Amino acid sequence: MIALLGNLAEDLLERGPRVGGGTYYGARALQRLRVPARIVTRCAEEDRDRLLPRLVRLGTPVRYVRGHSTAAFSFTYDGDVRTMTVERLGDVWSPADVPELRARWVHVAPLSRVEWPVETVAALARRHRVSLDGQGLVRVPELGPLRLDGDFDRDVLRHIWVLKLADEEAEVLGDPAALGVREVVVTHGSRGSTVYCGGSAEFVPAHAVDADPTGSGDAFAAAYIVGRNSGLGPAGAARRATAVVASLLER
Repeated sequence: MIALLGNLAEDLLERGPRVGGGTYYGARALQRLRVPARIVTRCAEEDRDRLLPRLVRLGTPVRYVRGHSTAAFSFTYDGDVRTMTVERLGDVWSPADVPELRARWVHVAPLSRVEWPVETVAALARRHRVSLDGQGLVRVPELGPLRLDGDFDRDVLRHIWVLKLADEEAEVLGDPAALGVREVVVTHGSRGSTVYCGGSAEFVPAHAVDADPTGSGDAFAAAYIVGRNSGLGPAGAARRATAVVASLLER
């Protein structure tokens, strides 16, 4: 079994608001894959009845952790190029906020740098193989136009088994092979991804799909750890994840 952990968010798109966050978009991949999984998520208590049912309807069992603030982001796209503005920040997770999970792999989906402190990730790593979305390292936790920088505690990297990065996040962090993480997967939007593992790099191609790509990275990360948990190697898991994302975009 695998688990997805992270805050729900409100995505403010050009056509109107909708539920977002890594747990929601990851759950869409889990719905397609139909594998044993659990989701642990949170948002402000006053937003629970509005946001949580959309996640629950995707079918993966959900545990809600009471929150105080719901993250919110506005988006515009020009092809694969996304412009993003931080409207609200989400809750910070402490080790006590995370319930006991019988899962070999957990994917942590932060929406900003402050949400998952080193001590919380370290506590997870003592019991699970941890996959982390790299936006939780480089996103500056402030309101306004999204900014990325490398001013994070590098100690967190030694607790991570898989690090998923988008191109712009990899540009901030530098050479993926030099980060000291067992597996690093860099996604290149509609062009595919590159897997760095064991001193080698393998490119996994994708084909462009004319659809809103919001959440594709979260779906990719969830499908990737499903593949790794089922016994696929890193490149095989990336190929499976690429196919899952394409199928979601084509719906």
